[in-house]
Amino acid sequence: MPPEAETPRSPFLSVEMRGAVALLRLARPEKRNALNEALVTALGAFFAAPPEGARAAVLAGTGAHFSAGLDLADIAAQDATAGVFHSRLWHQAFRHIAEGKLPVIAALHGAVIGGGLELASACHIRVAERSAYYALPEGQRGIFVGGGGSVRLPRLIGLARMTDMMLTGRVFSAEEGQAIGLSNYLVDDGAGLALALDLAAKVAKNAPLTNFAVLHALPRIAESDREGGFLAESLMAAIAAADSEAKSRLRAFLDGRAAKITP
Repeated sequence: MPPEAETPRSPFLSVEMRGAVALLRLARPEKRNALNEALVTALGAFFAAPPEGARAAVLAGTGAHFSAGLDLADIAAQDATAGVFHSRLWHQAFRHIAEGKLPVIAALHGAVIGGGLELASACHIRVAERSAYYALPEGQRGIFVGGGGSVRLPRLIGLARMTDMMLTGRVFSAEEGQAIGLSNYLVDDGAGLALALDLAAKVAKNAPLTNFAVLHALPRIAESDREGGFLAESLMAAIAAADSEAKSRLRAFLDGRAAKITP
């Protein structure tokens, strides 16, 4: 297994290839992996142009936490103009995660708060350990979410819950987060990364066009009008089934060379 390698884009992000899975670790443990501009830029750069051969990614935190959110030192002296551009930098970086080439699985533990929760919400699957906890303390800091949270989080947990979190500073435990949809899987402490890597390895084996359809077509279909969604689904289904890899996989199943689904 190759050692973790420091990405040349930032000393705050380590990247390691495990076969077809890229493992990225936020690497500011002394700051509880607070997200500064350099780290956010490095994330965006990686997902905008992932290495050849990568088919899925896992995003995790180094140390005791996933991420405690925005590094407030980045914005303490900003004027409004700089603040807009700072937020848009986050939007661009997180869009490369949410709408990029790779399915991304987040392995969550410890603090998943503020910008860290916004980052997690840009990933496609979230695995949480029981140590994880979630909060949006922006209201208590006198600021507002700026990394896409106001768009993505209501779609995950509903507007009323996000409003509660921001107005009152409510903290959700890992179990509560699982119940309301912040995580897809809940595991014991220390088991999150292994499960995330296992899931990513399975995802990486899918047909690339199917993964593309799930990442790019499915969200748009889900948010479109009913008839437009049905039409887009038909077109995507036809394109996927016509792909050469789909045909070889279907033939393998029909010939009894592919495993059947079991409980």
